Amino acid sequence: MTRRNSSLTEPQYFILAALMDGPLHGYGIIKAAEEATDGRLRIAVGTLYGALERLERAGLTAAGHEEIVDGRARRYYRLTEDGAAALSREALRMQQAAAVVTAHSRNAGAAPA
Repeated sequence: MTRRNSSLTEPQYFILAALMDGPLHGYGIIKAAEEATDGRLRIAVGTLYGALERLERAGLTAAGHEEIVDGRARRYYRLTEDGAAALSREALRMQQAAAVVTAHSRNAGAAPA
């Protein structure tokens, strides 16, 4: 992910997407990703925090404020400008890849055998 053209994993993509509307804590990110994929993607806690650490090292997310809820620390994460740019690039890359397949599928039905 340190290279500009590297693609994001699916969990990384949806973690960044979850942060588009503003900072969220870990559980909020998990729920937002699950809702965005209609329950198809369920990010495990260990996967989430490992991914957040890598995304933070890459400069795509940043840890923000912490608050104590029910005696436990809750850290909020936010999308950085680089993270928003990486998310946009990845969305465009996936859109272009999908266009190749959908165009091929449309043309395959019309082509003579």
